[in-house]
Amino acid sequence: MSTQPKTFQELINGDTPVLVDFFATWCGPCKMMQPILEETSKALGGKVKIVKVDVDRNQLAASNFQVRGVPTLILFQHGKILWRESGVVPAHQLVKILESHLTANA
Repeated sequence: MSTQPKTFQELINGDTPVLVDFFATWCGPCKMMQPILEETSKALGGKVKIVKVDVDRNQLAASNFQVRGVPTLILFQHGKILWRESGVVPAHQLVKILESHLTANA
């Protein structure tokens, strides 16, 4: 029986890669990322967890990872940053990037 991670640190330190979308509710490009993330999640079928972090509500997390602009996407595995990008990333490109990291770290 699996238990849900209690903290952000526990989540990003797991075996499963975690894509974190640092966003803000007032950010137009951030709103464009929502359907892209949904499409990416479907395409990868659970191989990657996708988590959204509101930078206004979680300023410490945003500060810890030096998020200067939103949206910023960061891929973590075992607590390490595998990839990061600021701005809107098209779904097909995001899937390719994530798949390349999945195969490289398999």
